Amino acid sequence: MTSPTPDALLGPADIRELADVLGVRPTKQRGQNFVIDANTVRRIVRTAQVRPDDVVVEVGPGLGSLTLALLEVADRVTAVEIDDVLAGALPSTIAARMPERAERFALVHSDAMQVRELPGPAPTALVANLPYNVAVPVLLHMLDTFPTIERTLVMVQAEVADRLAAPPGSKVYGVPSVKANWYADVKRAGSIGRNVFWPAPNVDSGLVSLTRRAEPLKTTATKREVFAVVDAAFAQRRKTLRAALAGWAGSAAAAEVALVAAGVSPQARGESLTVEEFARIAENKAEDKAEDKAQSKAENKESSQP
Repeated sequence: MTSPTPDALLGPADIRELADVLGVRPTKQRGQNFVIDANTVRRIVRTAQVRPDDVVVEVGPGLGSLTLALLEVADRVTAVEIDDVLAGALPSTIAARMPERAERFALVHSDAMQVRELPGPAPTALVANLPYNVAVPVLLHMLDTFPTIERTLVMVQAEVADRLAAPPGSKVYGVPSVKANWYADVKRAGSIGRNVFWPAPNVDSGLVSLTRRAEPLKTTATKREVFAVVDAAFAQRRKTLRAALAGWAGSAAAAEVALVAAGVSPQARGESLTVEEFARIAENKAEDKAEDKAQSKAENKESSQP
């Protein structure tokens, strides 16, 4: 690999100059806060453990600060950008500042939530400074859509980072924690101050590391079925699961049957359960078991006929 030029990364003056030339003003609507510190983006790449053989997908590259740092190390980088002006300018920035790596870069001009496929080899890593307002849905969508992503490092609002990495029993453990854990082992991987962004946000940022489960969670329930239990449990998180899951199960009594069958106390609350326990509850939903029993009975009857 050819070494990039020493001044290839973007500094504060470069970011502001680029923004002026493009007429870009960061918008709150899209949660745009551009990283202006080269040391920070290199730290993110190190923390993400990006390797020379990695194919990295980046969501929301903005003006290209993190993109350039990723291209210094990874084999390939594919950036997904929704903003028309930023998407139009990024390939030129890469070509001007890192020409020897430009052929290793691809741009997808799209809303990340709509992306179903990416050009080139399958991604092995996801590294992104995610817009605060869409961080969790984008993260879950990417993990679900691209199962080849083994390692993920995202920079998000500190509060969101805490929620994603929270263990069962924590006050901030909730829907994002459980759903992220369906795909990966999740942990906090550091904090980022406000002064490395332009404009400086009103909140601190945190890094979250996600390592894909070596094997999918063992359950006969589908992801959709498990997530339905999770959503119901946390929609009324102060209630016991017997009460909170009444709507999902059809009644509080039916919820209790499913909970007992799953080995979970009906008096427990959602914040105390692991993703495995939510999966067991989903497996024991009464109507699903009744359908299975009816289907099995029909199949047995059919097979016994001469």
